Amino acid sequence: MQSVDNKILSRIYGHGRGLAFFAKDFSAEFGGVNIDKALSNLVKAGKIRRICRGMYDYPKYSDLLGQELSPDHDQVAQAFARKFNWRILPSGDAALNLLGLSTQIPGKFIYLSDGPNRKYSILGYTLEFKKTALKEIGFKQRESGLIVQALKALGKERITANVIEKIRQQIAPEKYTKIRKETKTVTGWVYDAIKEICREGKSCLK
Repeated sequence: MQSVDNKILSRIYGHGRGLAFFAKDFSAEFGGVNIDKALSNLVKAGKIRRICRGMYDYPKYSDLLGQELSPDHDQVAQAFARKFNWRILPSGDAALNLLGLSTQIPGKFIYLSDGPNRKYSILGYTLEFKKTALKEIGFKQRESGLIVQALKALGKERITANVIEKIRQQIAPEKYTKIRKETKTVTGWVYDAIKEICREGKSCLK
């Protein structure tokens, strides 16, 4: 019979490298079993990594650098959101990073949240959650909020045809209509950019 350690490891491997998680993520499947002990055993075996109190990840590895990379900030944020039942949205550098508009790795990633203000020290950076009005994070499509926050972070003057196209390439075409519909109430220049990103047919930008 497969051990609990191996069963949990199999679930982790199934999600791929970069996954961040708490013991709570496995409680529904493994019930009263000592999940914490299993995770501790996996850390000792070098299979997973402890990245802050109670949180672990299955680290990405760089063959070029020959070392494990810093924890995936979005995976870590999503793990906190699951644990505390928060709604969250990447903001600023976090949004730009996720949409491929910035390759720089900042020392702090900020997420908007309907939970309390919180800061966490993760390996290599700080993750901050800022309590925000629901209207800022209440989009049904995660991509809608992500695009809005990225555009705001860039500012109107930096929205070019190249930026529009880079964002467009990250969005599935079947999401265009839904994104346009639910972002109609955002600031005018932001919505103009969103219409270009989620356009049908040729761009009117040069």
